[in-house]
Amino acid sequence: MATGYVYDPRFLEHTLAGHPENRHRLESILQVLTERSVLERLTSIPPQPISEDRLQGVHTPAHIARVRQVAERGGGHLDADTYVTQHSYDAALLAAGGLLGLVEAVLAGEVDNGFALVRPPGHHATRSRGMGFCLFNNVALAAHFARKEKGLERVLIVDFDVHHGNGTQDIFYQDPTVLFFSIHQYPFYPGTGWIAETGQGAGKGYTVNVPLPPGVGDAGYAAIFEQILWPLAERFHPQLILVSAGYDAHWDDPLAMMLLSVPGYAHLAQELVAMASHLCQGRVVFTLEGGYHLQALAYGVLNTLHALLGEQEVADPLGPSPHPEREIEERIQKVKALHGL
Repeated sequence: MATGYVYDPRFLEHTLAGHPENRHRLESILQVLTERSVLERLTSIPPQPISEDRLQGVHTPAHIARVRQVAERGGGHLDADTYVTQHSYDAALLAAGGLLGLVEAVLAGEVDNGFALVRPPGHHATRSRGMGFCLFNNVALAAHFARKEKGLERVLIVDFDVHHGNGTQDIFYQDPTVLFFSIHQYPFYPGTGWIAETGQGAGKGYTVNVPLPPGVGDAGYAAIFEQILWPLAERFHPQLILVSAGYDAHWDDPLAMMLLSVPGYAHLAQELVAMASHLCQGRVVFTLEGGYHLQALAYGVLNTLHALLGEQEVADPLGPSPHPEREIEERIQKVKALHGL
């Protein structure tokens, strides 16, 4: 099984000292992948910046211009959380373009699957606004590319970042060709993602939110995949699965209150690889979103790559959560009933 990856040192140039979304996140991942001799078993897909035409397929010209202008001025903030440095615009173009290139390689059969190790992340960025550490919506741009330029009719986006992917939801809320599925802590930043948010117009039923209270861990996430995501995916029958991979639902992450373990994350990756094998010729592409405990992030990515390579190995230096896990059967049944599962 050939697994592609995207990385470029220019992703490290988008950074701000003291901010949780900084260069050390990618550096920690690269260190573990190097120590474990994983990179040499992957196929490198060198990133190219996304064109402005492609960027405008998802984002407004005004938003693109604003990010570019803040960078050209030497940096600043789009909001209280979301910084831009002089290098951020170029890094963001490269991140989005890198994911598109990886998707193209998968669709062309050059690699079977892949992981875009890119920064800045993207899933909070809406058509007209960057927010939540995100400048441009990488996964939405990739789905749009697969649909409009590669002719795919059905794309599934799975978002397991602990924060709701409000930007991705917003972009595809009226679109029946992209099924958006999100598991996230709720109520929590950015405040969206309740069960009743299911899409609009032709897109009604193609947004599926599983909002969770704090304290849900491995068993809860596994049950959601088994009882909700698998039946949804089989009904939708995607031609490509894109994954917004955030590792901030780990029990020791400093920004959230969920209880996933590193093996719990490995199970999610294994299930997504199996789902892609079953439904869409193995075509699944992960892209990096959040995750702020550096070790949990690095080992989460490591084990995801093991799954993409078809390996069962799971490395976990952090161990299981020391806290009891919250039971969510009632929430699962509510989502199933709403979506006819």
